[in-house]
Amino acid sequence: MELSDDIEVLKGVGPKKAQQLHGLGLCSLFDLLTHFPRSYEDQSSITPIGRLEAGERATVAGVITGLQEKRAGRRGMVILTATISDGTGFLQLTWFNQKFLKQKLKTGRRIFASGRTAYAYGGQGQLAMSQMTSFEIVENEGADMEAKCGILPVYSAGENVKQSMLRALTEQLLGLAEAGELAVPEVIPEGVRQQYGLLPRLQACRQIHYPEDRQQVEKARYRLAFEELYLIQYGLMLLKKRRQERQQGIRFASCGSLTGGVLSSLPFRLTDDQQNAWQDICNDMERPVPMRRLVQGDVGSGKTVIAMLALVKAVENGFQGAMMAPTEILARQHFESFSGSLEPLGIRVALLSGRLTKKAKQEMYDRLAAHEIDIVIGTHALIQEDVSFANLGLVVTDEQHRFGINQRAVLEKKGNLVPDVLVMTATPIPRTLTLTVYGDLEVSLIRQLPPGRKPVRTFVRGRDRRELIYKFVLEEIKKGRQAYVVCPLIEMNEDSGLSSAQEVYEELTGGIFYGVKCGLVHGKLKQKEKEELMQEFYEGKIKLLVATTVIEVGVNVPNASIMVVENAQRFGLAQLHQLRGRIGRGEYASYCIFVAEERTEAARQRMEIMERTTDGFVLAEEDLKLRGPGQFFGSMQHGLPDLKIADVGQDIDILLRARQAAMETVKGGEGLPEVLAALQLQYREQFFNITEN
Repeated sequence: MELSDDIEVLKGVGPKKAQQLHGLGLCSLFDLLTHFPRSYEDQSSITPIGRLEAGERATVAGVITGLQEKRAGRRGMVILTATISDGTGFLQLTWFNQKFLKQKLKTGRRIFASGRTAYAYGGQGQLAMSQMTSFEIVENEGADMEAKCGILPVYSAGENVKQSMLRALTEQLLGLAEAGELAVPEVIPEGVRQQYGLLPRLQACRQIHYPEDRQQVEKARYRLAFEELYLIQYGLMLLKKRRQERQQGIRFASCGSLTGGVLSSLPFRLTDDQQNAWQDICNDMERPVPMRRLVQGDVGSGKTVIAMLALVKAVENGFQGAMMAPTEILARQHFESFSGSLEPLGIRVALLSGRLTKKAKQEMYDRLAAHEIDIVIGTHALIQEDVSFANLGLVVTDEQHRFGINQRAVLEKKGNLVPDVLVMTATPIPRTLTLTVYGDLEVSLIRQLPPGRKPVRTFVRGRDRRELIYKFVLEEIKKGRQAYVVCPLIEMNEDSGLSSAQEVYEELTGGIFYGVKCGLVHGKLKQKEKEELMQEFYEGKIKLLVATTVIEVGVNVPNASIMVVENAQRFGLAQLHQLRGRIGRGEYASYCIFVAEERTEAARQRMEIMERTTDGFVLAEEDLKLRGPGQFFGSMQHGLPDLKIADVGQDIDILLRARQAAMETVKGGEGLPEVLAALQLQYREQFFNITEN
């Protein structure tokens, strides 16, 4: 058997059960092996029933002394209750809608159960356990009760997939591997395992699923997290190495009069961080190896001007440049900014929009192929099959974490040569995630803000202060300023208890802002309507814009000096920071007010951090700690590999060791076939397809 085999090869897994397992993402033997426990039930110490207290988590063992079956509700839900005793006291165990257990629950049989105790309903002080995390009925009278106890895995399970099923299947799987009937090949070279004190792979899998003690769990987790991060780092470094060895890049000449002229015409001096990033880019572009660089900058730090300079450098050398933005609004904004600065110099800038007619698109494709366009700006429309370039020299992807490595690769292949690639993200990314997602890229940081930008004053207020908040907003509008009001929802959801954009818009326009020109923008609007509203706000015609997070990325309205975020506790730190970055772009004092109900400790912590700092890099690290990598990037993230056990927010030490080990392996070529096979099995094409390079 191989790990890639379908899960149906296991005994007891027919088509119906396989379908249920597929619902959990368990399709192959590898999926099952790496479906690691989310927690453990320590049943190695049994608590006497007589010592139990309400609210306590415990494992108990006893003999069934009584059984009761009741029906409740209109649908006749079956409630089974077993009273058990161990000689020190009595405890009620209750199951809901598990009628099949009647065949196993017999008076005199022994049982052990784990869970939290509570007082039984109407039981006059009788303790009960109704939400058991695990239980086992001992049907064999000769079985040793103590032998049944130990540390049991608790898996993420589904409605039709019980813990007992997953435990039985993982035990069967491990047994096959230990008997040599299932191949679980070692993927980390022996030298690396010895150097970093790693358990053998199969031993680690046994110990993570069925540990004898907590120390074994830690050792197994270290090995498996190391392996996961090692594979990713190996893949990224191999991509980088092969690119350097096999791909002939474009060697651009030093900056000439065109680039120098654009630089000298800027109405401001570049900050030191901008200068350093620009020098990094020039050095990369003037080498024969294709540039692969990530520019990370805080909100408003001036990354776009660096991208524009790089595109001009490509044009000056006779090449075309392409810039891909995540939204139509941002693409249009870049187009207007670039064309205004560059077309007077004879540089032809075009916008490839998804809104163009079929005829207009074809004309654009023809002009790109004939090199009648120097710089094209667009969204995902740039990676359509029909798009080709005469001489593509530089690709810039803006807000990269919304695309992912595979989408970036499509655009890179649009030209005849291997173009340079510049990646920009305005969401500062913690170092661990930078190494994980962008490990094949060099990194430049722009932390400084341009001089003259006034810091945004941030306040967190409860809903009881809304009337005062909006009076303050009205006063600012009367002074000539503009304001954003951001809501988490488009329409009211009765179950959520949250303010929707539609509801807030109607409340404000029918109340305190009656007579003030207001707008409502959200993701359900047609693109044309959205852009028209944003344009009116940009031109100052709309004074108050009620919106969802569609305004999160890149919108630049210097006159907007105030923002109110309703239900701010619903947003992560990175998203709140992006929203706050929409204001403070002009000469006026700016204010950001988070209206929040801090119902959880995590929400309270987020609000405190937002009030305390405006440094996006600090906020990114805090956000990763509070929410984890998946939520940090959010549902739009395509580039983050699916980590099953490693936590890049917590495992920085393991990541750095794995990175060093992967670097040494790639240099020496040791273990190449095994690592490549493991990469293909674990990530298929979700993260990168390493096998085609």
